[in-house]
Amino acid sequence: MDAGNYFPEELGMIKDWISEMNLKPVKLISTHSHLDHVFGNKSIIDLYNIPLGIHPEDEITLDALERTAQLYSIPNVFKSPAPSFYFNHGEVLSFGNTEIEVRFVPGHAPGHVVFVNQKEGIVINGDCLFAGSIGRTDLPGGNHDLLITKIKEELFTLPEDYIVYTGHGPETTIGIEKSTNPFF
Repeated sequence: MDAGNYFPEELGMIKDWISEMNLKPVKLISTHSHLDHVFGNKSIIDLYNIPLGIHPEDEITLDALERTAQLYSIPNVFKSPAPSFYFNHGEVLSFGNTEIEVRFVPGHAPGHVVFVNQKEGIVINGDCLFAGSIGRTDLPGGNHDLLITKIKEELFTLPEDYIVYTGHGPETTIGIEKSTNPFF
């Protein structure tokens, strides 16, 4: 999920961890296609020869990767390979013994999704919801009101003990954010 690795050392750390855990990558799936979540798409896809999956509404963001990097003066950003497949809201992705449900939560990015593992009670959240905050909505394709609505509909309807792993910062839970997040 989300290949945000930019520096070669980061790719090495990912490769070492995957090896240590005796894992076999079969897909690269992205919560969304902002720079910091797709810097490493090409390196991961090339290393493991795996397909990339995104939500179809986020292809516009992925296609703008090089232009966006130029706007922020970020050097050496490689064009991400095109997606090999798409997933949509409600779809269940399976790999090994794991199943994750795709929930469409746009607002931070046009095609932002979260991945929910109901069996383990975890949410791979990307940049929708943070501990005490939400994802920024001032980037192209952002929509504050939509993000708030979708968090309430797609995340706050989950059990309160579900652990939310965020794209930035510490983990949190659905219950903590429902009761203390100042945006709600």
